[in-house]
Amino acid sequence: MITAKLNNYRQSPRKVRLIANLVKGKKVDDALDILNFAGKRASLPLKTLIESAISNAKSNFNLDKESLFIKEFRVDGGAILYRRMPRARGTAYPIRKRTSHVSVELESREIKDVKSSKLKKTKSSGDKEKAGSIK
Repeated sequence: MITAKLNNYRQSPRKVRLIANLVKGKKVDDALDILNFAGKRASLPLKTLIESAISNAKSNFNLDKESLFIKEFRVDGGAILYRRMPRARGTAYPIRKRTSHVSVELESREIKDVKSSKLKKTKSSGDKEKAGSIK
């Protein structure tokens, strides 16, 4: 499980999720291309976050960039900075400056293929036993 986190990013989670949902489940190369051409402010920090996760995969797990895909891309709300805006007759309205906690989790296609091949082997051996017992 290869992860990277970005805490207290000063943009609302709703706006960051728009970009995060574009790249969920994509290969890492495709996700970086999408973020290069996305015309939103959140695309640059998310791009650097994915690049950080890629470097974690290379240094800690010896995985290459081509086999990685984005398994999970989660954007949660962070601390809210409360400010006040002066209004008529001496009142004040609240202004909520929202922050985001972003986490990305990468996985290798090779690991997923190995898991699925093991699962297929156990299913096929179980089918042979059933066929033998029917005779």
